[in-house]
Amino acid sequence: MIDTELDLEVQRVIRAPRDRVWRAWTDPARFERWWVPAPARCRVEAMELVPGGAFRTLISTDDGAFVPHMDACVLAVDDGARLLFTDALTGGWRPSSQPFMTAEITLADHPDGTAYRAMAMHRDRTDRDTHESLGFLDGWGTVVAQLADLVESS
Repeated sequence: MIDTELDLEVQRVIRAPRDRVWRAWTDPARFERWWVPAPARCRVEAMELVPGGAFRTLISTDDGAFVPHMDACVLAVDDGARLLFTDALTGGWRPSSQPFMTAEITLADHPDGTAYRAMAMHRDRTDRDTHESLGFLDGWGTVVAQLADLVESS
């Protein structure tokens, strides 16, 4: 359930079967194709989709070197339906030096394909507002559109 004081979310119907959307989230090669807003590029450094698993990505902007983007810990995986991860921890349940959010990605069958929901949960209003001012809606909206383009054309 969303807490509008602390959470941000993006919802969209993606016109592709749920298993195709799930594969785009869980296959590193597919994930790299949509996870960051183009023209930036993503590289998956670790994607251990089990509770306690590491989930690390790198980003390259302006064709520069890849630098750290996300260092998170997977909390829960419900195959084909839900992925929960946080940057409050890193792989192996290690505490993070800069906790910011927990993300919940949910997929559900929809008559037109897949109902997609990405929610970012924050510890306080300041973190939520910071995330929003950093461009959450534009950034996460852009990558969801890139995800849709990838899976709808497959």
